[in-house]
Amino acid sequence: MTRHEAREQAFAVIFEKSFNESATFQEIIDAAEECGLVKVNGFAGTLLKSVEENIEKIDEVILENLVGWTLQRLPKVSLAVLRLAVAEIIFNEDVPANVSVNEAVEIAKTYGTVEDASYINGVLSSVVKKISK
Repeated sequence: MTRHEAREQAFAVIFEKSFNESATFQEIIDAAEECGLVKVNGFAGTLLKSVEENIEKIDEVILENLVGWTLQRLPKVSLAVLRLAVAEIIFNEDVPANVSVNEAVEIAKTYGTVEDASYINGVLSSVVKKISK
């Protein structure tokens, strides 16, 4: 499995969590693996662990960089992509931030709209600039 595929798998779990907030990531993974819908590898698991353990910090960073939106108003696809990318940017030093941003934009193009991808690119660019300072 490529890292891009692992990110897509992590995205799917994060997206599902937005519809089933009481479930843990592990419960979502177990159910999806049982149905053959998701296969979470080590990299995807690391990303999911970062999101699950740091969701408040991740949402805070996203909220600080949103322009004209709240977390509640964001499309669920966009929020899931942003959570995944911000977790990777902040908590995974092995991956350059620009790679995380590009991957997030590609996932948004696949599962969202062109507008989602453009907005996500802007938000993540702002996150990267603030973190670099």
